[in-house]
Amino acid sequence: MKLDELQDVLYEVDRGLAWVTINRPDRFNSFRGRTVDELIACFKAAWVDNSVGVIALTGAGEKAFCAGGDQKQRQETGNYGPTETGIFEVETFHRLIRDVPKPVIAAVNGVAVGGGHVFHVLCDLTIAAEHARFGQAGPRVGSFDAGFGSAYLARILGEKRAREVWYLCRLYDAATMERWGLVNRVVPMAELKGEVRRWADEMLAMSPTALKVLKHSFNADSESIAGLGALSFDSLELFVETPEAKEGVNAFNEKRSPDFSPYR
Repeated sequence: MKLDELQDVLYEVDRGLAWVTINRPDRFNSFRGRTVDELIACFKAAWVDNSVGVIALTGAGEKAFCAGGDQKQRQETGNYGPTETGIFEVETFHRLIRDVPKPVIAAVNGVAVGGGHVFHVLCDLTIAAEHARFGQAGPRVGSFDAGFGSAYLARILGEKRAREVWYLCRLYDAATMERWGLVNRVVPMAELKGEVRRWADEMLAMSPTALKVLKHSFNADSESIAGLGALSFDSLELFVETPEAKEGVNAFNEKRSPDFSPYR
């Protein structure tokens, strides 16, 4: 995919900082298959651009960073819509956030939920607006991420808190996530982009090779989780076709509480 074909994502390079913005505010910046394809294209463009030293991932507007997979699309088509390769490549994007040899900052400008929460967890650093909210939604909508979204989250939060996040599907404010160690800095929304710029400028003054090697070194300790992720998505592909999973997505779109009791 070429950058001049982007529909769901905005891409801009400003003085060494590449801004990648999910631009679907009418869907709370949730992602469909095309969105993921475009995110991959943008991150690859930033990877090969020697003028880029830091990447920032954010969402359009002030309501949502990313609300995860587009559940309306999932209800309409049974999947996340057409993609360039025919494969829903969210795993590829997860890998790319980790593998791109440049620091990635999540600039969380609103809700980061479900798959959108996983995106920010995988970023090297997270700077959040004060009104941002964080959480998982998979068990509520008949889905899960049993790879980086859970196992790597436990590395950061600890087992008890990570299980709480996944089992209860609550929303947590930015101050709580900063206290728990999942957010590096919380600022007023008006200061979010400026704060990202300041952090980026500090890193742009550093040796890019040193930052690259450090990033890969930090990742090495949790690299085995990639195998769990592959197994998780294989299982998810089967699970989403079951009546149990469909009850979750139908309830979400019908704005009612799901009834999972027949599946216990």
